[in-house]
Amino acid sequence: MRAYVLHPDLLSDRGRRPAEEALAEAVALAAALPGIEVAGADTVRLPKVQPGKLFGAGKLAELKARFEELGVGLVLVDGAVSPVQQRNLEREWKLKLLDRTGLILEIFADRARTREGVLQVELAALTYQRSRLVRAWTHLERQRGGMGFLGGPGETQLESDRRALDDAILRLRRQLDRVVRTRELHRAARARVPFPVVALVGYTNAGKSTLFNRLTGAEVLARDMLFATLDPTMRAVVLPGGQKVILSDTVGFISALPTQLVAAFRATLEEVTAADLILHVRDIAHRESELQSEEVRRILASLGVGEATPVIEVWNKIDLLPEAEAEARRGQAARTPLCVALSAVTGEGIAALADAVGAALGTERVERTVFVPYAEGRRRAWAHAQGVVVAEEEVEGGHRLRLRLTPRQEQQFRDLAP
Repeated sequence: MRAYVLHPDLLSDRGRRPAEEALAEAVALAAALPGIEVAGADTVRLPKVQPGKLFGAGKLAELKARFEELGVGLVLVDGAVSPVQQRNLEREWKLKLLDRTGLILEIFADRARTREGVLQVELAALTYQRSRLVRAWTHLERQRGGMGFLGGPGETQLESDRRALDDAILRLRRQLDRVVRTRELHRAARARVPFPVVALVGYTNAGKSTLFNRLTGAEVLARDMLFATLDPTMRAVVLPGGQKVILSDTVGFISALPTQLVAAFRATLEEVTAADLILHVRDIAHRESELQSEEVRRILASLGVGEATPVIEVWNKIDLLPEAEAEARRGQAARTPLCVALSAVTGEGIAALADAVGAALGTERVERTVFVPYAEGRRRAWAHAQGVVVAEEEVEGGHRLRLRLTPRQEQQFRDLAP
């Protein structure tokens, strides 16, 4: 299907991204969707948003003529489009329209492979679909009703649709709850083995999967494409010093990541919150590398990843920079604590990264036996959530726990004490 990409550049939004970069990312998102041929792309400057149709009448007519000329069947709007705006624009242009959230959901639906991934995407899609139910749609007429006091007002199609979606969402959440419990059991099992967990995070297409493959020898799908990796993968890695760690590859982040996806993928992203060390992989050759880095840090903070978790910045794709700039970046990384410049493709800097990981992790897990009074149930709940409880015994006044902790977790456990 031929598609056209539009980036609304809202002039009143002071925090908006540079239009050129935002449009380029939107085109890359469109290209990541199978069966889509991008026929064109454009930025539309908007002094203000028109509530009914997003754009003004003149721009609507201009775009309609362009779409007809190019044979476009799908318009991708890089931004939020309300249900009413979507309905009106589809009627005006007589074609299908997707906003940024809808497009990302389509990509995720195509990429999910594991049962968990499929469930998470379905939940996000249904939550999004429920938000698109509007009374003004033509099919939402009264489904059935009664006469006088015998029947009551009946049920509209809108209410029926919403109830069906609510039932499906509830069913998926129950299934995902079981996934969460399974993940907690897996984390508890890993906690009984003194191997720290290292999580790869970063903006989508930063090269996480290529780096994961380089470090582990695995064959995770690694392509120059947004959201090539959705389903998390974990592998054991032995560092040069002999220390064994568990490396976890995760879904890439992106600016304006739909809230439905953050909520649906929380079970997967919890692997990041439970990690002993985070490798923040950056595409240092990208023109918006700093803005992408800020977005990743913002999402990590929203997930509850605090300052107690050490983070190593990995400046990837150093090989794509001009030699003079690459040399300057290498020097800058060498002077910056917890920072490594490398190329996951050529292998440059991989040994330095392995050394940095070993140094950041320090000692392996230690065992502690502690008494937790009933009044400090929060500490006990935290220990179970972290999967660090090796054994537990109920004693007078509380619980005696045997814990296996990393130094960071031990400090966190102490900080929870009254």
